[in-house]
Amino acid sequence: AIAIGIGLVRGGEGHADAVIDAGLQQATLQLGHVLGIVDLALGPGRQARDPVRIGRTARLQPDAVETHELARGDVVGRLDGVRLETRGPTNPDWVAGLAPWSEGDVYDPEDVAELERRLLETGVYDGVGVALAPADQTNTDGNRPVVVTLTDRPRRILEAGATFSTADGSGVDLRWTWHNRFQRADTLVWEARLADVDSRLGADLSLPHWRRPGQTLKLSAALVNENTDAYDRAALTLAADLQQRLGKTSWFNYGVGFDAGHYNETRFDPISQLPISLDRDLYILTGRGSFYLDRSNDPLDPTTGWRLTASAQPTVVGGEDTVLFLRAESQATAYLPLEDNARTVLAGRVRLGSILGGEELTVPSDRLFYSGGGGSVRGYEYQGVGPRLPDNTPRGGLSLFEASIEARQDIGRSFQAVAFLDAGAVGYQETPNLGNTRYGVGVGVRYKLPFGPVRADIAVPLDRREGDAAFQVYVSIGQAF
Repeated sequence: AIAIGIGLVRGGEGHADAVIDAGLQQATLQLGHVLGIVDLALGPGRQARDPVRIGRTARLQPDAVETHELARGDVVGRLDGVRLETRGPTNPDWVAGLAPWSEGDVYDPEDVAELERRLLETGVYDGVGVALAPADQTNTDGNRPVVVTLTDRPRRILEAGATFSTADGSGVDLRWTWHNRFQRADTLVWEARLADVDSRLGADLSLPHWRRPGQTLKLSAALVNENTDAYDRAALTLAADLQQRLGKTSWFNYGVGFDAGHYNETRFDPISQLPISLDRDLYILTGRGSFYLDRSNDPLDPTTGWRLTASAQPTVVGGEDTVLFLRAESQATAYLPLEDNARTVLAGRVRLGSILGGEELTVPSDRLFYSGGGGSVRGYEYQGVGPRLPDNTPRGGLSLFEASIEARQDIGRSFQAVAFLDAGAVGYQETPNLGNTRYGVGVGVRYKLPFGPVRADIAVPLDRREGDAAFQVYVSIGQAF
């Protein structure tokens, strides 16, 4: 925080140009940074009142400054515990345990904001209020309580949905969600999905701030049935993961998964150079580690910033021979507004993957890399990019490369037009063969709703092979990436 004394006079006008000059000399500020009221705090343990604007709103640039009159705020002193004032299913002791301060700590507005953030990120509240109690409620030790009010979302929610794609097939979903079942902002979801490609019946439990703030325990169990061109799979899947938040919008995960399933596969035998049929029961134990860095401005419709994801899954396969391998994957996306109002946005994506230590025939089909479809290379059917067997069955591979570029143009307040180019390649080796890259091109439209855009795309393959359709149509929620 900037203390009184660098360009400020207590009780007088505070001119931003004086603050900037003094701040730059002391390396407190940098040109181009936004000067917020938090930077004008009058010292620890004191609230800052809202300034009265006199000049222009501007970034820290000497030729466009902002001036304020500063008023000395009330002394808060030190903080007491948390008091939950609304009656509801949430356990007050659990809320109190989320406070990032101890009783008697000096007041810091960022601590109060962090408590609000920890409650909001659970996703079970429609509203969260965190504020200091009135000054007359200060206790005999001079500590002031913090009051929390919670507006609960409906505790039980029944949802139905549908998806359609000429590439991935159609499907219907039914979800039943129960919030705060265990009185600690938890979420229990039962899900049933019936689809052409992947059907599922399962349950997921999320326990936010488990054992310590910012850490979420996720448990899941499901019966899955996949019917793809490359393989058929019926399996029981179990998983347990810990998710740790990093900053405000990023996190890393680590955990373990177990699958027990029956596989019916058509695979390529590198010795005989012929397709072979495999009908086998496999047991798969997987270590799961990943991280997600989000520096974009919106989860469903970003217009600026970037995202980076990466995962590593050491895997042991049993049931026939014991197989060990490591599956690694990463993706980067970026968003560049071409206008100040972000009505025109250029978006890009690169995805890479590799399986280390495994062989094409011994790695289970659902762990190989495939490309093609609405989430990867549009213009091709699901798993339609990459090597094929003589009967056109997708072969899968040990490596993956994908890239996309989109131009997004707003039309009016609710619509957006999109043009895009996708590319992808799947390789037999641990590194992809870019000489086999295939391309798809298309256009789309977005209809913007409060929860995110509804997406409709049509795309054509530029490297069409026998068996490829002339075009593909995709309908979904959210941007493609």
